Amino acid sequence: MRRIDIRRFVAQAARQEQFLEVVGRDEAEARFRRHLDLTPKGAETVPLGAALGRVLAADVVAEVDVPGFDRSSVDGFAVRAADTQGAGEDTPVVLRLNEEVLSAGRVPALTVAPGTATVLATGGMLPRGADAVVMVEHTESHEEGDALLVEIRKPVVPGAFVAAAGSDIGRGETVMRRGQLLTSREIGVLAAIGRAEVSVVRRPRVAILSTGDEIVAPGEPIRPGAVYDSNAAILAAAVEELGGEPVRLGIARDDEAELAPLVEQGLACDALLLSGGTSKGAGDLSYRIVNRLTDPGIVAHGVALKPGKPLCLAVTKGKPVVILPGFPTSAMFTFHEFVAPVLRALAGLPPAAKETVDATVPMRLGSERGRTEYVMVSLVRGADGLLAAYPLSKGSGAVTAFSAADGFIAIDPQAEAVEAGTPVSVQRIGRDTRPADLIVIGSHCVGLDAITGRLVEEGLTVKALNVGSMGGLAAARRGECDVAAIHLMDPKSGEYNRPFLTPALGLVTGYRRLQGIVFRKGDVRFEGKTAEEAGLAAAQDPDCILVNRNAGSGTRILTDRLLGAARPTGYWSQAKSHNAVAVAVAQGRADWGVAIESVATLYGLGFLPLQAEHYDFVIPSDRRDRPAVRRFLAALADPAVRERLTALGFTVPEAE
Repeated sequence: MRRIDIRRFVAQAARQEQFLEVVGRDEAEARFRRHLDLTPKGAETVPLGAALGRVLAADVVAEVDVPGFDRSSVDGFAVRAADTQGAGEDTPVVLRLNEEVLSAGRVPALTVAPGTATVLATGGMLPRGADAVVMVEHTESHEEGDALLVEIRKPVVPGAFVAAAGSDIGRGETVMRRGQLLTSREIGVLAAIGRAEVSVVRRPRVAILSTGDEIVAPGEPIRPGAVYDSNAAILAAAVEELGGEPVRLGIARDDEAELAPLVEQGLACDALLLSGGTSKGAGDLSYRIVNRLTDPGIVAHGVALKPGKPLCLAVTKGKPVVILPGFPTSAMFTFHEFVAPVLRALAGLPPAAKETVDATVPMRLGSERGRTEYVMVSLVRGADGLLAAYPLSKGSGAVTAFSAADGFIAIDPQAEAVEAGTPVSVQRIGRDTRPADLIVIGSHCVGLDAITGRLVEEGLTVKALNVGSMGGLAAARRGECDVAAIHLMDPKSGEYNRPFLTPALGLVTGYRRLQGIVFRKGDVRFEGKTAEEAGLAAAQDPDCILVNRNAGSGTRILTDRLLGAARPTGYWSQAKSHNAVAVAVAQGRADWGVAIESVATLYGLGFLPLQAEHYDFVIPSDRRDRPAVRRFLAALADPAVRERLTALGFTVPEAE
């Protein structure tokens, strides 16, 4: 990039010309709703087979009776109830059988006269003269001369085992109301009254456009600095879930000539969603193009919430036009907060019911003053029966945070932190409140994935929260998990895991992972040296950048033991996983770090063995006999799982 272009970029970014007024969440929503036309988008008639998930556009009135005739609900005999009075096991009533068998769908030809009965199958039409049915179990049949007789051994009353015409649905009855969502149950009712077609609300057509030079469509080769377009896929699926029809416009580069006609095409739909291009960078064009809209155009750009500050809300001709932030968690959170209620209304659906539950936060949460912060959380139930809300602090750029969350909490804009143990109200995402069969909290490892994967194959539900070894140990002490995965070395003794136990916690041997220094192959500062030699030398070289691990992790303890008092360049950069360490080294942002051998192999990095660490499992004693825990232990001992762990590069000790 030429120097003049760089200066222009910096100057334009520094002007902050877009976020002239950052408004609160409620004010932004009020401005947005004020100009929207939220009436459903007309009606269309669809075949019954295509009506699942649609919304009725008009009341449904039955034009027939259901059932359409008096019919039997059992196999037996159509009778006159008065003829059965006094019947008993020892004093049966004998009736003569008519020469007719009424199966389902057959119209009776003979009348049931006094003293007679007709054989009748379940669903069969009740013949003239009969007013009840006797179950076949309460009868005996025999021949007497040319006559067929049936002995009735239990009396019945009028209407016994008879479903009267119109007893389920009567002609002229309103069976469904406008605005009702059609599930399989409603479709069954429509079929029962003979409807082959039904009038439903037209699905709102929602245009979806991703923007940015860095965006690549899934399936295409990825390049350095690029990211796959997950937002378009997530938004399209969410639109369908809300009763809309997604119109995928693809990806537009940061080029006004390319972006403008796609925006114009999107405005022909009932709503337009753009992803990215809401910030103040020089390459972001979405805002500038949308800013040309009128009636009224942009109503809010910049909302005092986190994630989602760059959100841009606009309305033109009553249609919503929304530029969502580019980062996935920000995009999905703002979509569900501001856009989803609008699409539900356009689709004819009622507002979604919101469910909140009380919980406490198990760890301190820092926050930024001045805007409401929403934190995605995962819920676990502690030994005291109360819920703990674990933050999924992966950042607004994370793809998985929203999908893994059970709900979210809101931190007041004036708060700088929420202290551990603080009661909070969690707004749930989704309606599934069933707790997982097994809760695992602690350090993540692909070996752990192999174990829990076996349990999932067996039908168990597993919730795994990756909060580091110390976080897992603390959760086990509080009784918030079934299993804590840890690899903590006591700096004084060098012993793993056992020194950190309490009497209420038990230790189960897991497997061994080889920790060491990872570096780019061919780097002479590391090649041919021991880990100790290379680490100490690198610590003295200011041009040799370390990528460290987060405080509280087992790897951080091992790294600090290697470095002693040294604090090399990059020491305070804290990656939260072995993979993050490997990526930083592989891409040249750092020169070395400490990670496990299997990750070094995965990324094609050099590896200097440092120490074989113990990756073990802490189990609260009062949870040891839980069925899910027993199955976890069985999976750990399973030969197939142990073989898989070995294939991943881990050393599995002999089963205890």
